[in-house]
Amino acid sequence: MTTTDPAPTAGARRREQRAWYWYDWANSAYITSVGTVLIGPYLTSVAERDACGRVGTTDNPCDGNVELLGLGLSAGSLVFYIVTFATLLSAVVLPIVGAIADRVQSKRTLLARLAWTGAAAACCMFLVAGSNWQLGALLLVFANLCMGASLTVYDAILIDIAEPDERDHVSSRGWAFGYLGGGLLLLLNLGLVLGAGDLIGTDTAVRISLLSAGLWWGGFTFVAYRGLRDHPPADIPPGDSRLESGLIRRSFGQLWTTLRHLKNYPQTLLFLVAYLFYNDGIQTVIYSSSVYGQKELGFSQAVLIATILLVQFVAIAGALSFGQISKRIGARRTIMGGLVVWMVIVSAGYVMPAGEVVPFLLLATGIGIVMGGTQALSRSLYSQMIPPGREAEYFSLYQAAERGTSWLGTLVFGLVHQLTGSYRPAIFALIAFFLVGFVLLVRLDPRRAIREAGNAVPERV
Repeated sequence: MTTTDPAPTAGARRREQRAWYWYDWANSAYITSVGTVLIGPYLTSVAERDACGRVGTTDNPCDGNVELLGLGLSAGSLVFYIVTFATLLSAVVLPIVGAIADRVQSKRTLLARLAWTGAAAACCMFLVAGSNWQLGALLLVFANLCMGASLTVYDAILIDIAEPDERDHVSSRGWAFGYLGGGLLLLLNLGLVLGAGDLIGTDTAVRISLLSAGLWWGGFTFVAYRGLRDHPPADIPPGDSRLESGLIRRSFGQLWTTLRHLKNYPQTLLFLVAYLFYNDGIQTVIYSSSVYGQKELGFSQAVLIATILLVQFVAIAGALSFGQISKRIGARRTIMGGLVVWMVIVSAGYVMPAGEVVPFLLLATGIGIVMGGTQALSRSLYSQMIPPGREAEYFSLYQAAERGTSWLGTLVFGLVHQLTGSYRPAIFALIAFFLVGFVLLVRLDPRRAIREAGNAVPERV
């Protein structure tokens, strides 16, 4: 068991930072292999089997819909509705997690328990087979919820282990390390799908890959848990009424309390709204890429896995490069430049020719360059704008729009597909999210936001 040191040296901070990176390595396996590549097309195929298995004659043809609570939902849009539901649920649950995390003596223990619970749900995805999409939907909601909750705690730990001027660098290193870990497991899964698919069937190979992602997530979380230290909670802000009664009981009203408190920091609120929009666009592009590539462009599962693998390794260089650029022009301007590239990417995706691998790979390379950089710098910039003592509470709002938990984007993508029957207008519709985010960032004054939160202003923001 590690010990608590209220005033760690620079060397101790670096050791903790290296341990902190391991959780990015751990959870990225789930985000990449499950969330980005496998579960979307696989669960869609499972739902399509259910939709067409319920009808058996030409007089009652397959309409491509599955039934949920009496509603007929397009099997092709089902996954996006599931992710939307998971995120709406997280809007209630994550502030509770954040309130608890800001008061517990051991954030690393809370992080590990949430991660191990989510990893167990991911392992159980191995059981999703045949036409049983309902089990897959339930496990996906639960695993995504645990992922968001664990990342709420994980992001809050960044403030404990890095000084303000270190955070862009540390956050970018974490993202890069995560892409490396997620990419390595994806490479193994690629070998399994390509090499063993003919022997055990593609579905079985995919299910084994889902299991491997859960085991990877849970196993490497232990490395981070052992390397991190316990940091005592910060002094509770004056007038914090959560002290007046039990934490759990008070926490169920925490979403409203946090949002009401956030109005005292208008620039922080402005950034959070901007992030909500542009990150919803990023997450939906990431989440929908495999479905778009398979269903709209006609690529095989092997091509999609190889493409996402390319994105993973390009993103390592992208995240590190964005961290270096931010040292010269600041995080806000660097993020804005990334959003311009994102708008170009979704426009190119709309006109992407079906079956042409080279243009698809060029588009994937562009995604890899900007994907990690914009997200890593967003995390570090936001950490500067949070009032002391409320780190996890505020990051719970941030995580409601973070990796794999976007809801506006997935909802729009699913609705546009259902209305048009095509994924092309659905992918192009996401340009609005990047445009709104860019306009809001133009209005942001990050130095004012940091001062209003009561934090020291770093040299470059």
